[in-house]
Amino acid sequence: MPQNVRAGEELNEMNLLTYLVYQDLIQSGSELEVSQFSNGYSNLTYLIKAGNTELVLRRPPFGAVKRGHDMGREYKVLSRLYKGFEKSPKAYVFCDDIEIIGAPFYIMEKIDGIILTVKECKKLGVKAANFSTISESWLDALVALHNVDYAAIDLADLGKPNGYVERQVTNWTKQYLKAKTETVHNADDVMKWLAENQPKEYRHSLIHNDYKYDNVVFENQEWKNVRAILDWEMCTLGDPMMDLGTSLAYWSMNSDHELIVNGWPSPTSIEGNPGRVELAEMYAKKTGTNVDNLVFYYAFGLFKNAVIVQQIYHRYKNGLTSDPRFAHLNQATQLFFLLAWQSIQKNKIENLF
Repeated sequence: MPQNVRAGEELNEMNLLTYLVYQDLIQSGSELEVSQFSNGYSNLTYLIKAGNTELVLRRPPFGAVKRGHDMGREYKVLSRLYKGFEKSPKAYVFCDDIEIIGAPFYIMEKIDGIILTVKECKKLGVKAANFSTISESWLDALVALHNVDYAAIDLADLGKPNGYVERQVTNWTKQYLKAKTETVHNADDVMKWLAENQPKEYRHSLIHNDYKYDNVVFENQEWKNVRAILDWEMCTLGDPMMDLGTSLAYWSMNSDHELIVNGWPSPTSIEGNPGRVELAEMYAKKTGTNVDNLVFYYAFGLFKNAVIVQQIYHRYKNGLTSDPRFAHLNQATQLFFLLAWQSIQKNKIENLF
């Protein structure tokens, strides 16, 4: 649920009001009510209310570099994807005039439904028995995305799927080294192993790259339909198993390290959910994909998580953001590297300790 806008992350509401009226998204004479969605650590998401109209605004985080927070690219994805994928929100307009709110942004439709967080599960009284349907529906939506004919909806220029895995390993390694603030045990070992053990051949598809429970909107508590998938900032063309690996890296289990279970609580660790191996086997059955190389994809997903939280911590340490949630993210960086190295050493994706 949206909350009051965090201090330091306010929007210029007067400029925004004028812009939305000009774009015919709200009526002249309207008053804006702005709140902020609190989930996530990346692009900032706001709920804009004007009378009976509700819109969502997305902008980069304060102090962020453009890479990884390209609003124009995210708008491009959404403005085309809905034509061939019904679970994509519609994007209405993109604005690169930073005089309006201080950064590029886009406006999209608000999707009503249920976003599953640990807090929401407790509030709704979600039962263990529900997670069989929840996980199945969630996975079906990912499979549907991977089956989209991206050329037919004019997204063939979104990325270069040939060589995707190699570029990902190289680029995320560079990004980590650029954001590095301290020596992290096993970081060099993980990066070296990923560089030496990457797959050379793979299927090409649209991939979301941030697919998890709290980035989907369920229609209702029957849990049979995902109405929409959110947060498309990292969508591209590449290896769909990289997408699954990212999801597996988010998919915590009761048997995981206590710092994951307690420090990064997720509905996936609630009884009734499939484990990571079972989830991968479900994906293989639905798609006919060979999942023998799961350790690489899972370890890369953990590595990417390490880099993302390290980049945020780097911004915090350098005074580019004051959000107190970021003060100890360097510990998360260390944990993700530890998990990746344990997975590599033990050649498995569960029961790493």
